[in-house]
Amino acid sequence: NVAKFFSHLLHSDALPWNLLEYIRLSEEETTSSSRIFIKILFQQLSEFLGLRTLRARLNEEDMQIYFDGLFPRDNPKNTRFAINFFTSIGLGGLTDGLREYLKNMPKMVMQQQSAPPPPPPGRPPRGGSSSSSSSSSSSSS
Repeated sequence: NVAKFFSHLLHSDALPWNLLEYIRLSEEETTSSSRIFIKILFQQLSEFLGLRTLRARLNEEDMQIYFDGLFPRDNPKNTRFAINFFTSIGLGGLTDGLREYLKNMPKMVMQQQSAPPPPPPGRPPRGGSSSSSSSSSSSSS
């Protein structure tokens, strides 16, 4: 019932959607009960808004930083977990971006490995600035 309440508040814009940034959807960071909460929340949002509108809301460019925990791209295991979670609750359509990311991940890794290292910056080495910061930190103690 709490998930339905939150869903109602979100779809009516009584709560800001950026509160979803506190959800980290991964096997390690969720429990069975928290996954049930997320399931009910998103199924209700889909029912209220429709899948197309919900997908559009979740794909808004300026809101992506708030949905990183729901649609993780930090490692393939978490990405697959999120895809499987949303697919299992009937909302696999929300994961199209994640599926594309996962499909292209090997290509991106290969490009990063074959790319030459960037040239060193034209600034002085960090060692010179760290001695002044260490002296300032020692004087503050």
